[in-house]
Amino acid sequence: MITADSRKVVPGALFIAVRGHESDGHAYIQAAIDKGATGIVCEEIPEGILRFAQNNNCHPEERSDCHPEERHNCHPEERSDEGSPEVSFEVVENSRKALALIADEYYGHPSGKLTLVGITGTNGKTTTVTLLYRLFKSMGYSCGLLSTIANYVDDERLETSNTTVDPITLNSLLARMVDKGCEFCFMEVSSIGVEQDRVTGLEFSMGIFSNLTHDHLDYHKTFAEYLRCKKLFFDNLPSKAIALINTDDKHGNVMVQNTSARIVTYSVRGLADHTARVMEQSFDGMLLKLDGTEVWCRLIGEHNAYNLLAIYSAAVCLGAKPEETLIALSTLEPAPGRLENLNGPRGLSVIVDYAHTPDALENVLKTLRAIAPKRQLICLFGCGGDRDRTKRPEMARIAENLSDRLVITSDNPRTEVPGAIIDEIMAGLSTKGLAKSIVIEDRREAIRTAILTAPENATILLAGKGHETYQVIGHEKRHFDEKEIVTETFKLILQ
Repeated sequence: MITADSRKVVPGALFIAVRGHESDGHAYIQAAIDKGATGIVCEEIPEGILRFAQNNNCHPEERSDCHPEERHNCHPEERSDEGSPEVSFEVVENSRKALALIADEYYGHPSGKLTLVGITGTNGKTTTVTLLYRLFKSMGYSCGLLSTIANYVDDERLETSNTTVDPITLNSLLARMVDKGCEFCFMEVSSIGVEQDRVTGLEFSMGIFSNLTHDHLDYHKTFAEYLRCKKLFFDNLPSKAIALINTDDKHGNVMVQNTSARIVTYSVRGLADHTARVMEQSFDGMLLKLDGTEVWCRLIGEHNAYNLLAIYSAAVCLGAKPEETLIALSTLEPAPGRLENLNGPRGLSVIVDYAHTPDALENVLKTLRAIAPKRQLICLFGCGGDRDRTKRPEMARIAENLSDRLVITSDNPRTEVPGAIIDEIMAGLSTKGLAKSIVIEDRREAIRTAILTAPENATILLAGKGHETYQVIGHEKRHFDEKEIVTETFKLILQ
């Protein structure tokens, strides 16, 4: 087996020591050896086991104290167990990259046996890959899905914890898809996943760019670095691949400046290879004109017009018939936690959405305002802890400008103090904004209050959690399902 986790080492395993943001795998090399690892890949050999490594695996020309014929058989007194298997060391420049390439090789290059489609961008990734998966399944194809919400190997659902999983998990899932007879795999590609070489070695047939806005600066530090990591995905696409880009985003053409892939464009506002226009919309869906043909879809909002156009364009580029694609597109339901509408008593509409960036929050609020301009719009949101702090006051300004009432609460505070996060959100509000805001730190109570105090026929947006059924407080994940809370609160109104 291969692993980057010393706790998973079994006798005969290959251990790859990777430098992480919280821990360094090089500190666990000895632990891996003690558990029976017979191969070690690392960027440097820790001093404490350097001589052991030199006398067990160094190339003869690199050793100063051993004869070439004595390789793997020197200084037995320095080894923890004279009868233990010999350990081979391979020193590489970048063990993260080595991990990805080894995983690809170990699992038999599975990405090359699938039509692998990756989407990157700030917003829309989950909706696009999820709906692409559903679209192709509805058209009779066996498919895999790798997303923020869940992974699927054809019909088998597997839970996930990262947008882009580690290379070993990723390649093992792709290999399972191949074994199950999957023809396509649709996956989210995060900027962090690109920067950490999680997708290195994968053979993509298509890369899709949705948009680029403010996010993940807690990790990347600067927007330029965030953009560079997104662009790197397209830089590495092979010439036989397709780069499908949203040209309405000013960064779209930047993404493909150095790509070798064939470029295909899509636009909702201008000219492109594929176009869409929103003709009309309601809480039940919208009428789109896709490449000149009208189709009713069950999603709402201009941002979803972009998502649906990307899905349609990708399907056509991958060989699907336009007419068949449009019919299948009209049957698609929204991805979980993406503008989910829960109708309640007194004409209330509670919208659950994952919007957790300034751009996403603005898109959702503008959509809800456009659909029901005369209804009071209440926005409940917080911001995640241990994440980009600069977006907190910006999201407050957006919510103030587009909402009638605000409920400021907690999100996933993680290791930050919830009250301190809320203070940074409130700093973005004007005097007028403060006057129409209430602060309730407990998110459950905040949701109940927002619904119970809302006037008849109001629209209430619960932003930030979406599909998540937990809340992260400290290092603990606690069960927290907003849809359950909404249903319970509706029952209180009906009592």
